[in-house]
Amino acid sequence: MKKFLCIVMMTIFAISSTAVAQEESSAPELSISGSVDAYYRANLNASNSLLLPDADGEYNTYIAPTTSFANKPGFALGMANVVLGLEGEKTGFVADLVFGPRGTDAVFGSTTASSSIINQLYAYWNVSDAVTLTIGNFNTFLGYEVISPASNFNYSTSYMFSYGPFSHSGLKADFTFGDVTAMLAVMNPTDATDFNPSGDYVLGAQLGYGGAYFNFIYSDDFYQVDLTAGWDLTDALYLGVNATKAKDSFSGAALYLQSSLSDSFSLGLRGEYFKDEAGFAIAADENVIDLTLSANYSIGALTLIPEFRIDMLSYDDGYVLKGDQTFDANGNISGIANAELGKSLSSFVLAAVYAF
Repeated sequence: MKKFLCIVMMTIFAISSTAVAQEESSAPELSISGSVDAYYRANLNASNSLLLPDADGEYNTYIAPTTSFANKPGFALGMANVVLGLEGEKTGFVADLVFGPRGTDAVFGSTTASSSIINQLYAYWNVSDAVTLTIGNFNTFLGYEVISPASNFNYSTSYMFSYGPFSHSGLKADFTFGDVTAMLAVMNPTDATDFNPSGDYVLGAQLGYGGAYFNFIYSDDFYQVDLTAGWDLTDALYLGVNATKAKDSFSGAALYLQSSLSDSFSLGLRGEYFKDEAGFAIAADENVIDLTLSANYSIGALTLIPEFRIDMLSYDDGYVLKGDQTFDANGNISGIANAELGKSLSSFVLAAVYAF
């Protein structure tokens, strides 16, 4: 595997070396962009205060879909996202910083206090009009959804996004051949963004054409294949598609249908089927269907997102919906009495996302 990755890296540089580097002819321009988000969330058929045990048996988990972000009750924080970019004619960099609960969850693989606010940190070289080399930490190329809520239509996230990779650190080369795009990458293990803790490496690849992208990552004992696509069916109607398969872990598919009803108001429906083969999200060899209806109402740079969501399990009694918290003699939570179980969970979210 390591010999093969060395060959890939040599191939990347060999292709890139066909272009001749030129001096920057103009001063690079610094840009500052990002977003701020917060939300209110409530279960419609379950308790909003009952605490459930986590994987370690500690009672600190609220009832919510087992997807990333937007899973706390009441009024809650998302994140502040500040993206610094310096773009020259041939070279540039991006420093993408995150602050807040959503950002902390997104960079869970960070190992130091300073790196725990870094969502992306990379430099790039436009070798030619057709080739760009990038080195550093960049968000994943797999999947339809992304970490920044300003770039998603739905505020809550899908299961495929939540259990796929968030970020990679490595070297990648992007190629453009007319209407066809391609990418090759050599990377650390998924979400090991600070450094490589194991000495193993992951190969990444992407092929794009006509609004569709076939994505692939591979290591010695793991692979994930992924299809992401999106098309404007009419001036007001958009269809997005995502399908994925991760070896011995999960598989799924989702449709994203969005309709623009005016310049400031749109409706969108996400329908997702997710099969959990390893038991990470729900239960091993079971599946869940997520239906999420979201509205986007824009007031200048501020977008309000009211959202209704229902998660439906393939098996009975998968959700603890209600019950009475019990305590031990020291006042610590010890369990749940009179638990009411169910196979579906419905919830409501109202989010505000300001992009700049």
